[in-house]
Amino acid sequence: MTVIGFHNSHEQIAPAELLRAVQHAEEVGFTAAMCSDHLMPWNPRQNESGFAWAWLGAALATTSLPFGAVNAPGYRYHPVIIAQAIATLGSMFPGRFWVALGSGEAMNEHVTGEVWPRKEIRDQKLRECVDVIRSLLKGEEVSHEGLVTVDRAQLWTLPEVQPALIGPAVSVETARRHADWADGLVTINQPHDKLRDMIAAYRDAGGRGTLTIQVHVSWAPTEEEALATAHDQWRSNVFPPPLCWDLDTPVAFDLASAHVSPDDVREAVRVSADLGQHAAWVQEYVDLGFEQVYLHHVGQTQTAFLDAFGEKVLPQLGVTKPAPAVAVAA
Repeated sequence: MTVIGFHNSHEQIAPAELLRAVQHAEEVGFTAAMCSDHLMPWNPRQNESGFAWAWLGAALATTSLPFGAVNAPGYRYHPVIIAQAIATLGSMFPGRFWVALGSGEAMNEHVTGEVWPRKEIRDQKLRECVDVIRSLLKGEEVSHEGLVTVDRAQLWTLPEVQPALIGPAVSVETARRHADWADGLVTINQPHDKLRDMIAAYRDAGGRGTLTIQVHVSWAPTEEEALATAHDQWRSNVFPPPLCWDLDTPVAFDLASAHVSPDDVREAVRVSADLGQHAAWVQEYVDLGFEQVYLHHVGQTQTAFLDAFGEKVLPQLGVTKPAPAVAVAA
């Protein structure tokens, strides 16, 4: 039994259409949802980027699904503002909201005009932001001077239970680093050996909570259409760190991906017209130990994907609802 969720890509789909998509996802059997939090799309063809926090209120109010979001505090958003947003959603929808707090990408965060720091500084800043957010969610008055500055901040609307703060990671080192503060780990589809190493590093360092994976998929009635969709929409997302962290505009990502072939995209996206193959791939992640699998269909049209997976894929996987998304490491 596992949670199969629907990932909502704000950088690809307009907010109203995405809201209808997640409502439909619940209707066809998905039991959870998560979303990105971008200012810009990954490439000009995606051509969207709605404000995730406004959309989350509408999505939580019009479905019964739990939701997660991926956020980078400390740049575009001051951690006090993110803490207030988390607290408000947690207060309105107890146990139904979690947030993954990461060190960010230049593309979304450079707009404040600050110098984009090297990775070790971003990691230090993230930890300061996490500590500030945790303290504020406990109702404490917080002052802090460091890589972020906070002056006598306090939240007056607090959730009954603290929402889970999840650690996002794409490397073994980051997974290990998150273990001492996170309420769970979330990553993306990567080679199985690397995923095993990440899970082991997180657990061996004392990491608690759920293991979650976001899996990029492309399905269409034909293999050619599925591959063409993946290449058109997601070829800008095949680059490993640090390139994916440091490129700073959709045009830059598009230029960098000019020579990425359709077959190259298969390294980042599970591409197949065979729904049985998609079910088998999801089961592989479950067998690795992931309790929650969020599927991101990289196309800009979601209805056919949702209907097909709801009818043919989810019934093969013993889908269940998630436990409440509450803090375990606070």
